[in-house]
Amino acid sequence: MVQSINPTQKNDETDGLPMPKRIWAVVSVGFALCMSVLDINIVNIVLPTLSHDFGTSPAVTTWIINGYQLAIVISLLSFSALGEIIGYRKVFLSGIGLFCVTSLICALSDSFWTLTVARIFQGFSASAITSVNTAQLRYIYPKSQIGRGMGINAMVVAISAAAGPSVASGILSIASWHWLFAINVPLGLTALLLGIKHLPRQEERTKRKFDYISAIANAVTFGLLIYTLDGFAHHEKMDFLFIQLIVLAVVGTYYVRRQLTQTTPLLPLDLLRIPIFRLSILTSICSFIAQMTAMVSLPFFLQNTLGHSEVMTGLLLTPWPLATLVTAPLAGYLVERIHPGILGSVGMALFAVGLFSLSSLTAESSDISI
Repeated sequence: MVQSINPTQKNDETDGLPMPKRIWAVVSVGFALCMSVLDINIVNIVLPTLSHDFGTSPAVTTWIINGYQLAIVISLLSFSALGEIIGYRKVFLSGIGLFCVTSLICALSDSFWTLTVARIFQGFSASAITSVNTAQLRYIYPKSQIGRGMGINAMVVAISAAAGPSVASGILSIASWHWLFAINVPLGLTALLLGIKHLPRQEERTKRKFDYISAIANAVTFGLLIYTLDGFAHHEKMDFLFIQLIVLAVVGTYYVRRQLTQTTPLLPLDLLRIPIFRLSILTSICSFIAQMTAMVSLPFFLQNTLGHSEVMTGLLLTPWPLATLVTAPLAGYLVERIHPGILGSVGMALFAVGLFSLSSLTAESSDISI
């Protein structure tokens, strides 16, 4: 008897990685994502301690966070384009390797500037990891299961964000802040070894050359934008800020004009012509700024004003990402039944109420109210 073959089943067997190789590739990607997300959340909690140990002001100490995120912002698009040219696998594995090295340097740091510079390079490595991890999914999973793979990635990010404060509290209860970075080394080495052995090699690559000029202009534009905004916030000299604004305007204008003339631009500005996309980007930027402002400032309030320990600070911050983890699947279910604009507006309204409540906290506020 001849057994009939389902076309979809046949495609699943020939597309993507075979089992169990696929599982190990997913584990490698998951570990790498976990590292990059954890390193945003766990460091927030220890900022007041770092400020005290290094003798730096809270505003200066936040550059341990700012440097990491700034490196991601200025290099994310460039690493994504580089992955299309030389292969996602090379960019991804290079990112993991650099992340391990910079994590070790962070763990051994004995000065503020050593830690900050190491964090900046750690941000570049995190950018290399996150810029290509989604693109790799179409080579890891069969086409019919790519959506499932994206869901798993989203779950890893959510769980890592939720676990960040608790992981930090656990580590700080038995060890110094140096181990917040040292824990990345074995995790990263595991991801690197699994990736070298199991990540797919057969990738379609574009034959275009890497646009170094656009990459540099991109880094200068976004880097200067963030640095200038930080300068305004910290009341730097106006003449220095004025020079920054002039350079930003010149380089930014050149960058935008260059992108409009490229067939495959680094920054696809044509997408901004779509109203819903433009609104979504603006909303995401505003919500992310509000969230990171709160997550960076809260540890200073909880430790310096309320006198809580690092461990208690981590526990008090855990409900925020934990609530995100719980509500994310519900939001995914509701978005298929409720207009995204309505659902997003309700979410932003609740977010605003929560931030307003946090802003009204005083030195006499109880842990329950927090």
